[in-house]
Amino acid sequence: MRKIVVVDYPKDWDEAIEDTEVVDAQTYLTNEAYTDIRNARIFNLCRSYRYQSAGYYVSLLAEARGHKPIPSVTTMQDLRSPTIVRAITVEIENLIQKSLAGLRSTNFTLSIYFGQNLAQKYEKLCKALHDHFQAPLLRAQFVHKEDHWVLQSISHVPINEVPESHYQYLKEYARAYFARHRFSGARISRKAYDLAILVDPAEKAPPSNEKAIHHFVEAAEGLGFYTELITKDDYRRLPEFDALFIRETTAVNHHTYRFARKAFADGLVVIDDPVSILRCTNKVYLAELLTKAKVPIPKTMIIHKDNRNQVEAELGLPCVLKKPDSSFSQGVVKAKDKESLKRELDEMLDDSELIIGQEYTPTEFDWRIGVLDKQPLFACKYYMAKGHWQIYNWNGKKKQDEEGDGEVIPFEEVPFHVLHTALKAANLIGNGLYGVDLKEIDGKAYVIEVNDNPSIDAGVEDKILKKDLYTSIIKSIKQRIDNHKNGRTNE
Repeated sequence: MRKIVVVDYPKDWDEAIEDTEVVDAQTYLTNEAYTDIRNARIFNLCRSYRYQSAGYYVSLLAEARGHKPIPSVTTMQDLRSPTIVRAITVEIENLIQKSLAGLRSTNFTLSIYFGQNLAQKYEKLCKALHDHFQAPLLRAQFVHKEDHWVLQSISHVPINEVPESHYQYLKEYARAYFARHRFSGARISRKAYDLAILVDPAEKAPPSNEKAIHHFVEAAEGLGFYTELITKDDYRRLPEFDALFIRETTAVNHHTYRFARKAFADGLVVIDDPVSILRCTNKVYLAELLTKAKVPIPKTMIIHKDNRNQVEAELGLPCVLKKPDSSFSQGVVKAKDKESLKRELDEMLDDSELIIGQEYTPTEFDWRIGVLDKQPLFACKYYMAKGHWQIYNWNGKKKQDEEGDGEVIPFEEVPFHVLHTALKAANLIGNGLYGVDLKEIDGKAYVIEVNDNPSIDAGVEDKILKKDLYTSIIKSIKQRIDNHKNGRTNE
C-alpha cells in the first residue's frame, strides 16, 4: 500500500522515511495524479482539522477516493465532541486511574505522538487513547477531581506546535508508526433497546411532516417498539434507546451529527448513520466519489482560489455554485453573469476552501429515487417551484410558491437508466436510507446529489405504498437490531 504524508507546507515534515512520500495539501487536493491512486494510506499531518479547512478536506477526499486516511473525518468530529470523548473513555477508566496514580498535581497533559509518549510508563494509556482516536499527534488534558482523574479533553496537536526538544522522539515514533502494516481501532460495546425519533418541531421544512411522523410511530408500535419523539434537548437520554431514527435535516456542524455519533458510540442502530451524514452532506465529497465511480453527473468542477478564474471557461454561464454542505436548495445559487459569478465565488470561498461548480442543466422536474438497504423504496418526480429554477424557492412571495409539486411514480414507469444510476450512486454511500436526485436529459440520467435524510411526507412519497412505506423502514431498523444482537452485520 502506498503511504503518503500530507502536510500544509513541505517544511513541516522533512524526514525521509522508507516507502513513504510527502506531499503538500494543495497538491493532494487538486492534482489529478492523486485522484486515480487506488491503494493508499494517507497520514494527514495538516496543522488544522477545522471543519472545511485544507486538513479537513484532505481526509474527506481521501475517503471519497478510496484511500485510507488517518485521521478519518469521523475521528476529527469525535475530537471536537466532549460527550463523545467521555462516552468512549469510560471503557478505559481503570487504565486512566492506574496510569496517573503517582502524580501529585491536579492537572496533567499527555502528548501522544504516533501512539507513544516520551515516558514509557504511559505507554498503555497512549495506546488505548490512540486506538479510540486515531490521529498522528494528540494532546490529552486530565484534571484531578474528587480523588480520581478525569479526561477533560483530547485534541489534535498542530505539527508546528510540537516542542523542538520532542522532535527526535517524534521522528523515531513516526518511523515505527509508518512501518506498521495494519491500523485498527477499538470497537465500542453495544447496549440498549427501544426507538427514538429525533425531530425539530420548529423546523421550517423537515424531512417528514407531522402526519408522516405519526405513521412512523404507528408502524413502530405495531412491530413491538416503544417509540418516543425526542429533540436536541434529549441528548443525554440516548443510551435509554436501542435505535435512533433522525427525522430532521442533518449537517456535520450540527446536533444531528452529534446525536448520530453519540448513538453509534453507545451501540444504537442509527438512521441516518454518522458515516452517511458525512458522505452525503458534503457536495465536494459526493462529486469526487461519483466521478471516481463513473456515475454520470452534470459537468462539475471543484473550485478553489487557484482555479476560480477558469470557472466560466469550464462551465459556461449561467452556472450553478454550491456550498459543500448545502441542503434543500439552500446554499445553491445560479451565477448568471461575470459579476454575479465573482460576487458568489468571493462569498463562498471565504467560508470554505473548496466549493462545487456545475453546468446549468434546466429540466421541468428532478427524479428522486428512495433507496433502503440497497434496494429501491419509492420513486418521485419533483417539479420546479413556480417561476423558479429549483424545487425549492425560499424567496417566494407566497408560501404556495416556495415548493414545486411532487408526483409518485410506479417503478414499472421509471426508466431503467434512472433507477440503475440511482442505485449505483446510493450503494456507494452505504446501506441506509437515501434519496437520490437525478436529472434526465436526452435519455441519460445524471445524479445531482445523494441525500442521507430524504423527504418522506404523508401525501407525497407514500401515495403508492401508503402505510407500508413506513412499515418497511421500521422493519429495516428492527432487522438491524436483531443482526446486532446476533453478531451479524447489515451488509
